[in-house]
Parts: sequence; structure tokens; C-alpha cells
Amino acid sequence: MSRIHEALKRAEQEQAAKRGGLPTNDPIAADFHSGLRDLSSRSVAASVSPAAVVELEPELGRCPKFDWKPDAATMLFTSGNDGVRGTEEFRTLRSRLYHLREKMNLKTVLITSALPKEGKSFTAANLAQVLVRQHGRRVLLIDADLRRPRLHQMLGTAAGPGLSDYLLGSSDEFSIMQRGQIENLFFVPGGSVIDNPAELVGNGRLQMLFERLAPLFDWIIVDSPPAVPVSDASVLAKCCDGVLMVVRSNSTPADVARKARQEFPEESLVGMVLNGTSDEAVPYARYYYETYEKKKSAQSQG
Repeated sequence: MSRIHEALKRAEQEQAAKRGGLPTNDPIAADFHSGLRDLSSRSVAASVSPAAVVELEPELGRCPKFDWKPDAATMLFTSGNDGVRGTEEFRTLRSRLYHLREKMNLKTVLITSALPKEGKSFTAANLAQVLVRQHGRRVLLIDADLRRPRLHQMLGTAAGPGLSDYLLGSSDEFSIMQRGQIENLFFVPGGSVIDNPAELVGNGRLQMLFERLAPLFDWIIVDSPPAVPVSDASVLAKCCDGVLMVVRSNSTPADVARKARQEFPEESLVGMVLNGTSDEAVPYARYYYETYEKKKSAQSQG
């Protein structure tokens, strides 16, 4: 039984248990312990030529700088408190992605879900933040949910120019990338409202964008629309190295999650995130962190 199937089964069991158990509706809780796949048979791609990086590096200076005002309720790593609930789970997710990267070419990761409001944008934003917290890592966060872009709201910044403007050919790649006060984190918002997002993301320019920018970044995190209602996610996935699917605990029907999974080739699915779990679901991680913090505090006072 694959780990993704196990994660789906777990989500189904938790949903059934909800009738007799405690509600698990905390939007901040996130449990990442059951979703990442073993991809040991896949090979690591050759590294990017250093010459490509040197050639494009000065272009980053053209990226406009914005005064971001992050939403503290959803941007977990901007509060300055490393004990905020969910931060340790994102560190675990980061570690597992790096383990996968040892076995496969993994730089551009698509974050999706089966249905809306399952936490994919929340996951994408905080994954980008935790990745960039490692020294010297440069991360690009892209809002490719052109139907309902909201990452700019979470970051507290302008909605454009953005991805749709680049895909339409009205802006170049460096004019749509924002810089803010989070060092080494770059952001591409959704951009102008459009009528045909599925056709636009499939016009070939998105692949060009990724190929152009990949040498400049350690990771590219892409937030997509949900996979079941619209076709955009499956089109976007063709331009990415891997797909990470978000499932909401006690909310996402297991059959719908399986349908979403079928939208992507088996080899592209690198894992699953179970979001919105209760305190009872992650007691050991919380106990470890609280014990560590108390010990550290006692040492600083001694």
C-alpha cells in the first residue's frame, strides 16, 4: 500500500471518527507525517550551469521592491515566534523534501488540493517561508491560481503586475517578481483578472518562465487552483518537477481526494499534506518543542 493511499485512508478514517470525537477545525494545525513518497528509483538531474546564474543574477535588481505587510494569522514565520503552532511541522516538511531531492530532480513544486479551502495557499506560503529561512537559500513563490489568487493578501502586497500579465506577454519575468522585507524570498502574484486561465497557463510561456528563472532559485513553490473543479492544476503540473497535495482533516471526502490524485501522473506526486489536524493528532511534536523551549529558557536565566 502506497504512503499516499495510506494518507487518504487516514483522512477517511478521521472524517468518520469525527462523529464521535473532538472537532479538528483549527486552520493553523498541520500534520505532515504521512504523506511523502519513497522515490529512490528516480535519478537526480544534472546541476545547472554556473554561467547561467552569473548571466541572470544582475537582472534580479530590476525586480520591484514592495513594503509587504504579512497577515500574522496565516504567515507563521513572520511573527518572530518560532513556537507558533505549525512551524515545526513545516520544518519537517522541508526536511523531507530535501531527502526526496537527493533521489530526484526537485526544484519546482506545485501545491494543490482537491477542493477549495483546504489550505493549499497557506501551505505554499509557509513552505516558501521555511525554505528561505535556511542560510543562503533563495526561493520564488508563484501564485498560479489565476481564478482566485490570494497569496498577495497573505503577504500584504499588490496583486500585480503578475503571472497573468507575463503569460499575456505584457510584462517580462523580472518586472512581475516582487521583493519584500523577507530576505531572499521573491514573489510573483496572480496579476490581472483574466477570462481564460486554463488556456493561458497552457500557452507555453509558463514553461519558458520556469526555465528562465530556475537557475536563480533553490526552490520554486507554485500555488495552483484545486484539481477537481478545474483543469488548471493538471496543466501547471506538466511544468513542475513534483506535486504536493493538501488534504483537509475531517473535511475532504476520500473519494474526492482520490479523484484529484488521478489528475496527475503517479510519478509526479511527491506527497500529501494533512492539514487542519487537532492538538491530539500531534502531541509528541508539541511536547518535544515545549520541553525544549523550557530547557532553553532555564539555561538563559541561569
